[in-house]
Amino acid sequence: MTDYLRAVLDMIGPPENRYADPAAWARLEAELGTELPADYKTIVDAYAPIQINGHLYLSHPATARWNLAEKIRNTSQAWSRTRLELDWTNDPESDPRQICGLQDLAFGTPQGLIPLASTDRGETVFVAPQVHDFPGGMCVACEDGDWAGYPLPFAEWLYRFLIGEDMAGYKSAAYYPGPVRLESMPMTPSEPMRVSYGPERGM
Repeated sequence: MTDYLRAVLDMIGPPENRYADPAAWARLEAELGTELPADYKTIVDAYAPIQINGHLYLSHPATARWNLAEKIRNTSQAWSRTRLELDWTNDPESDPRQICGLQDLAFGTPQGLIPLASTDRGETVFVAPQVHDFPGGMCVACEDGDWAGYPLPFAEWLYRFLIGEDMAGYKSAAYYPGPVRLESMPMTPSEPMRVSYGPERGM
């Protein structure tokens, strides 16, 4: 059985853990009223705040800029305001309530969807209490307005995203051969973005 957390760390490269801070995670989880996935926290501590392969953004709870708590709060508020405008009449299979087994949509709560990551294509990756009966799976608000469910833990979702599978809906693959490109987000307005690459992947 594949250890997807180990596979992701091997693919991206040695963890830097620049901002790892258990107290920051404790504050965030107390605010949310629930624990976030352990594999997600390990990956965020290892690399964030970062943009991976030009698309996927990960924020961190211990930094002033690109702060994960603020990102979760703002994203949840935005989706809470617009959830009543969503309509899946013509495509009930993309209804996040059906994907996640929910009677109603809530965001940023233990019983609802909590945003973990986003892309520059307008996609948002959420963890849900369940996705197609899988506890703690990934539910993705896709670029085209549809939703897709992935009954996988975050590390496996990210691994499959990085090897070029459709992990944000139909024809959403973003495959780039060669090492994973990492852009460390600047901590001040004057600091340049630092670009680095993971190890050779043989892809």
